[in-house]
Amino acid sequence: MKFKLNLVTLALITHAGMLSGAAIAADGYGIQNANTEKVKFEKWVCKNCKVEKGVSGTVGIGAGYSSSDDVRSANAFATEDGFAGKVDADVKYTGENGYQATIEADNLGMDNGSADINVGKQGQYNLNLNYRQIATYKTDKAMSPYQGVGGDNLTLPGDWVHGGSTQDMSNLYSSLNPLELSLKRERAGLGFEYQAETLWSTYVNYQREDKIGLKQASGSFYNQSMMIAEPVDYTTDTIEAGVRFAGDNWYTAVNYNGSVFKNAYSELSFENAFSPTFGAQTTGYMSLDPDNEAHTVSVLGQYVAGRTIMNGRVYFGQMTQDQDFNTSGYGYQMPAESLDGRVDTQGATLKVVSRINRQLRLNASYDYSDRDNKTNVEEWTQISIDSTTGQAAYNTPYDITTHKAKLGADYRLARGHKLEGGLDYRKDERSYQDRETTDESTLWAKYQLSAFANWNMWIKGSYGQRDGSTYQASEWTSSEQNDLLRKYNLADRNRTQIEARVTHSPIDSLTLDFGVRYALDDYNETQIGLTESKDMSYDASVSYLINDDMTLTAFYNRQNIDSEQAGSSNLGAPNWYGSVEDQVDVLGAGFSYNNLMEQKLRLGVDYTYSDSNSNTQVSQGITGNYGDYYAKVHNVNVYALYKATEKMDLRLDYKMENYKDNDAANNIAPDDIWNVLSFGSNSHDYNAHLIMLSVSYRL
Repeated sequence: MKFKLNLVTLALITHAGMLSGAAIAADGYGIQNANTEKVKFEKWVCKNCKVEKGVSGTVGIGAGYSSSDDVRSANAFATEDGFAGKVDADVKYTGENGYQATIEADNLGMDNGSADINVGKQGQYNLNLNYRQIATYKTDKAMSPYQGVGGDNLTLPGDWVHGGSTQDMSNLYSSLNPLELSLKRERAGLGFEYQAETLWSTYVNYQREDKIGLKQASGSFYNQSMMIAEPVDYTTDTIEAGVRFAGDNWYTAVNYNGSVFKNAYSELSFENAFSPTFGAQTTGYMSLDPDNEAHTVSVLGQYVAGRTIMNGRVYFGQMTQDQDFNTSGYGYQMPAESLDGRVDTQGATLKVVSRINRQLRLNASYDYSDRDNKTNVEEWTQISIDSTTGQAAYNTPYDITTHKAKLGADYRLARGHKLEGGLDYRKDERSYQDRETTDESTLWAKYQLSAFANWNMWIKGSYGQRDGSTYQASEWTSSEQNDLLRKYNLADRNRTQIEARVTHSPIDSLTLDFGVRYALDDYNETQIGLTESKDMSYDASVSYLINDDMTLTAFYNRQNIDSEQAGSSNLGAPNWYGSVEDQVDVLGAGFSYNNLMEQKLRLGVDYTYSDSNSNTQVSQGITGNYGDYYAKVHNVNVYALYKATEKMDLRLDYKMENYKDNDAANNIAPDDIWNVLSFGSNSHDYNAHLIMLSVSYRL
């Protein structure tokens, strides 16, 4: 086929070597089919194209103050209580002969800050430097009598009074000190890309992440336990490298991905807060996350043959862990000095998409993955904790092989009418599990309607069944003795699902959107375990341009998840039943007013509210209510943006968060449970405020 060329077509031709060309070539109208015999490329000049040289963009700084009595608010404000500062930038330098550099910074200096620097020559090479900080805060109200928090040796005060129960620890409350459970991550990376004049390129990226903080853990002595603060001091180095090749209608690449994880602490020791009983020790030891490595090599490619696109990927990987065992407090003979753990992974994917004609397109894919645990199986003598007896046990080398296959088609019935459908199949083969094989098939169909002006609607339905090999309890994975028990991820299941969405724009300035989803999981063969689960959700949103200066947006979402389960207290037929009702509501609205004060001022407000609650009831002759769990949060951001000069803007933000929850798991006094020494009540109920002034300057 021959056709005339315009400027856009010629531009695409010059870059075709760097593109996969998949979408363009699918219909047989690929760029490579263009007739360029009579094109005079030497006269191809874009008279209206002008590349600005020099520096452009914006830079800014901000300073503010946060007021809060709960560190959890830092998850929303990206800063703890007190003063905060940040740097923002979006700067680009363009030089002669394609040389360019960019600097991007967002909230740099705050807990969610990032920076990205690129330097290079367009179409040839690029050097990248990047930085990212991420922090998550749980609580700063956790209470513990232990000293040395943050290290790997936790000790009790010298005057500590041991007791057979928490109520017998007479100086418990006088010994408590607050601690903060939070994790902070810093990532720094360096990358380089090179594009040769011929159709090949290469890249290498290196990244280091440091993660520090404290997380909640538990130490046990037979049937007595203490909540303790586990130190986190992780370092993870990752490297990615590869080489790519491309032709007129093909593309291939060889990639390597590797990571090395190191933990500064190998074990955590802690003194027993209880009076030793049943021969229990006075000091306990906990092995922490061991050093490990993971490496993967993959080959991927794509080929375009007329209207058919084929792409695939093959990978081979290996994960290893060979850190020496911690033997503190273990009085038995070790079968080996280290685990010498090794897991081999391999997999392949293949996908084919073919457009049969202008109305019909077919697609098929196959995905294979295999996890083969090569770790040696050793015989270990158990320490007597809980129900274990000191008998021999063996480490279990879990393996899993997964096959996924999909067949699909979409057919354009008429203009604005489209029908899609397909069959998805999955097979999992597991070792040392209650069920060796599970098979799942899902049939689905989708109808999309866009024939009416300003309307776009679609509806999708699916039905799936999961079954498999004979179900039987495994001595390797469980100790239950009820043959009727079924694990929900392995049990037979019928899943019915339907979802729909409608988008309408009655006028150019107004857009309405509504969606709904319903799913039913029926575990029809389960007598003991999860028997049914329903998931119902819907959402609505509106965007309205009131006039050239005022914009209003709003949205609402609700999700209800109801589940039913059956249990047995006598290892026989079901004699108690439980139901869980979860509900989540999220709503929000935003309003902005532009061009005030002679087009220099913009005012705006954004508000969101979320409410999640859960109720659990159990009936066994009589019905018992576990009580409601809820978490409610209001977030408000009021801002003003003022154009002080042609190049300088001032922005003032005020943010408020109101948060409250009643999680029973976080509302336990240190001595509420006789054999558990807890962190105390850590529910949240606070108002937090942040005010920040930012200045940005256009270069």
